[in-house]
Amino acid sequence: MRQAIATVKKTKEIQEKYKVFTKKSFGQNFIIEPGIVEKIANAAIQSRDELVFEIGPGIGALTQFLCEKSNQVVAFEIDERLPVVLENEIGFDHLQIVLEDILKVDIDEKIREFRKPGQKVVFASNLPYYITTPILFKLFEANEEIERITVMMQKEVGERFLAHENDKEYNALSVITQYRCDAKKVMDVSRRVFWPSPNVDSMVIQFSFHHKYHLEDENYFFDLVKACFTQRRKTIYNNFQNFVKDKALAKELLEKVNIDPSTRAQQCTLEDFIRLYEVTYESTGKGKN
Repeated sequence: MRQAIATVKKTKEIQEKYKVFTKKSFGQNFIIEPGIVEKIANAAIQSRDELVFEIGPGIGALTQFLCEKSNQVVAFEIDERLPVVLENEIGFDHLQIVLEDILKVDIDEKIREFRKPGQKVVFASNLPYYITTPILFKLFEANEEIERITVMMQKEVGERFLAHENDKEYNALSVITQYRCDAKKVMDVSRRVFWPSPNVDSMVIQFSFHHKYHLEDENYFFDLVKACFTQRRKTIYNNFQNFVKDKALAKELLEKVNIDPSTRAQQCTLEDFIRLYEVTYESTGKGKN
């Protein structure tokens, strides 16, 4: 492998050479500690044959190590200045760059386009803080099978993904994460390993898809969960009634699954939400469509 990009010297050299200084609008913070990106790549990839999708490669600090570990890496980049940097500096022929906004991409379509028969799919990224949640929701709601996602994110957001009922960080994201994945912390990352340094520390989390649950209408389930957390200070009844648009029915359904209407959503387990989905889906006629 060529000289590690994730150093202050190399990062400055690339920025000067290509005039690719960080853009706040893209949430760009370049990693300047090669040991960190190597650990992320090692955690993300278990076999050279896995298809690796990277979101937001930047100037290639993590990309470099992903290409070292896998025979096929596809990187989604929104900044039109960067493909030429990646092509020139990474030095691996099996890197493919897609110049598109990941939030506008059809994930299922891209997986079908690049995946070979029987190939496992993984995602790896140092996610831009400002779009971490939308990106992960998009991946969680994909229909094509994903093996695992290994991502660096703002520490505070990471704690929500790892939270369970009654934790102060527990929210809709926590519930949907549990529905889809087993989540574990890979490591904490100091703000000092970035250029420029952000105002917060980071965390690397890995999500392994478990396929334990198979609800008929998962999008409806996700919408129900999000609705129950709309206003955290309100009871689950107050939020849920807005979802079903019927106060009496909302109370009846909650009581039917043994959820006290006076409780708050953050007190409910994933299993509570699944039971609530099942009776709601049936009672509102959704299950008859």
